[in-house]
Amino acid sequence: MLINPQSLRGIYVAFNTLFNKAFQEQKPIYEQIATVTPSTTDTETYAWLGDIPGMREWIGDREIQNLSAADYSIKNKDFELTVGVPRNAIEDDKLGVYNPSVQMLGQSAAMHPDKLVFALLGNGFEEKCYDGQPFFSASHKVGKKTVSNKGTAKLTMTAYIAARAAIMSLTNSKGEPLGLIPDTLVVPPALEAAARDILIADQINGTKNTMAGTAKPLVAPRLAGHDTAWYLLCTSMPLKPLIYQRRTAAKFVALTAETDMNVFMQKKFLYGVDYRGNTGYGFWQMAYGSDGTTAE
Repeated sequence: MLINPQSLRGIYVAFNTLFNKAFQEQKPIYEQIATVTPSTTDTETYAWLGDIPGMREWIGDREIQNLSAADYSIKNKDFELTVGVPRNAIEDDKLGVYNPSVQMLGQSAAMHPDKLVFALLGNGFEEKCYDGQPFFSASHKVGKKTVSNKGTAKLTMTAYIAARAAIMSLTNSKGEPLGLIPDTLVVPPALEAAARDILIADQINGTKNTMAGTAKPLVAPRLAGHDTAWYLLCTSMPLKPLIYQRRTAAKFVALTAETDMNVFMQKKFLYGVDYRGNTGYGFWQMAYGSDGTTAE
């Protein structure tokens, strides 16, 4: 193939088509547990994270709710993935060999948010949220009370019922029930059977399963390696338990001019994808996590 601006443009268009098709064919699951929030600067501050207020009877003046109980910020990061195509491969019409590499760029870009979001769950016993405590902690403060959304029990029916009750029993700082109903049980592949037994089976050991249908199981391959931990989440509110902050969408880019250093020095044309964003924690009240390290 003759290498000139027209042929290079044609290669870019073909690769971009492959990239977009691979990107669109992926089915990430992070939006089931994370709210996607737009970002317009390098860092976004979620100062309104804190107590969850409730409606009240209007007697006298309005009561202004303090929504600035925290100073929780999420700083955007840059992410990229790049592949190189040798100049000789283009001259020798061997571009087809590199089609899978371009498709890999699309797949990786589409699924990367899953990696970031589910890492939040796996790290939630150590990484802190807006109140300065780990997201899953026995030391969260609600008014003068200390509240826990952390467990250690292995995933069993009894442990699930206790976690469900813990979320549904939460109140705000004024003692008003939050009315949260957990609807998603997130598990690693190793706990898929246990989760399905609890939430889908009609009977367990010959007894009617009264918890069937109370939540849906969500099996996350990205949690492999955290094989005993499980997480019960409330995902029906305007803000889900986790936040995926999007600064820019994934974009296919190329560095292929004859004067580019990579072409001049290395005889290599570069194709890649990059985007900006990050993840963080929302309301801990909407999540319960157990590391699964102890029996009932």
